[in-house]
Amino acid sequence: MPSIDLVVRNPSGLHARPASLFADAAGRFTSGITVQNLDRGSPAVDAKSVLFVLTAGVQAGHRIRLTADGDDEAAALETMRALVEGGLGEAVPDEGAPEGGAEFGPEPSAAD
Repeated sequence: MPSIDLVVRNPSGLHARPASLFADAAGRFTSGITVQNLDRGSPAVDAKSVLFVLTAGVQAGHRIRLTADGDDEAAALETMRALVEGGLGEAVPDEGAPEGGAEFGPEPSAAD
């Protein structure tokens, strides 16, 4: 069974809408797909179930392991990787940008 480890970078983690998108994407494949929150040490859960995905408690910055088993496992993992790396429908902070929104340029000063 192949697996991949990823870091969840979107602000909401796997909560609410992102969890729903995640489970819907997993449900399009015939392979069994599980997700495990490596930072919490929780057991792997069925990635096709929104409820189980929510119970994994994945927050922004957590490491997850996705495992797939079945005829379309490679395509499933690649699709799930793209979804997670793409932010699960949310804007993903730029890794190279300083904190506080400086990626848009410096804040105007009172003298400007």
